[in-house]
Amino acid sequence: MITIPVSVNDDFAALLRAEGSSPPAAALELMALELYRRGVVSGGKAAEWLGTSKQDFVQHASRLGIPALQMSEDEWEAESKLAGSL
Repeated sequence: MITIPVSVNDDFAALLRAEGSSPPAAALELMALELYRRGVVSGGKAAEWLGTSKQDFVQHASRLGIPALQMSEDEWEAESKLAGSL
């Protein structure tokens, strides 16, 4: 494990604390959520990093507006055609 020193101003730290956790824990959650949103890591991996279940993580991400299923327009079209043929 590595430590990444990050300096933030007092206002930023106060916002992180307002979420009910320490600034380092809140920053870790934000990083995991963003990597998940970008599709860099799975919900299971992000949940592992945060010490929670995949289901809880995905539900939390969904409440924050991060969809559990992310597909391109082409992928949606292919899935729609496949579903229509069943």
